[in-house]
Amino acid sequence: QVQLVESGGGLVQPGGSLRLSCAASKIIADIDFVDIDFMGWYRQAPGKERELIATLSNSGTTNYEDSVKGRFTVSRDNAKNSIYLQMNSLKPEDTAVYYCRFKRMGKFGYDYWGQGTQVTVSS
Repeated sequence: QVQLVESGGGLVQPGGSLRLSCAASKIIADIDFVDIDFMGWYRQAPGKERELIATLSNSGTTNYEDSVKGRFTVSRDNAKNSIYLQMNSLKPEDTAVYYCRFKRMGKFGYDYWGQGTQVTVSS
């Protein structure tokens, strides 16, 4: 079952921008966004391991993998139970399938993933 729904991927030229969105599906629509301990964006390029590229904590702290720092920005909209990844100055090496993740720790914890959205950077 798809728990998180991603959108916004596509084909873009080098130097271009894309904005990815990640929202809770109807299956988990009743989750309380403020309970989520970890929100993150991952990507997986062909033949490579999935890597964590951006995180957003419940307190609003963000962290980025070095290769995207200064170019990508993660944000959230509590009212829409959604997070976003604004990607600027895209490079061919950013080509990958991008995934989002919501994780809550503890007794009522969960670990939800999206189905992935393809981002291709090519001229």
